[in-house]
Amino acid sequence: MKKTYKIDVDCANCANKMEEAANRTPGVAKAVVNFMTLKMVVEFENGQDPKTVMPQVLKNCKKVEDDCEIFL
Repeated sequence: MKKTYKIDVDCANCANKMEEAANRTPGVAKAVVNFMTLKMVVEFENGQDPKTVMPQVLKNCKKVEDDCEIFL
């Protein structure tokens, strides 16, 4: 399952850090961050609930870029 989320991030480098952090999160098959559109597309592993996985994605992203936001 794929879902798209609006994000708030200051620069392209920060967006890349968010993408890497999201891809390291258990339950995420693939995440792509587009700085130009300020969106994150997340493909979840089979059987994973986005409502359970996305809070952990946000937590991991805030570890690398503390002023980023993902609007869940």
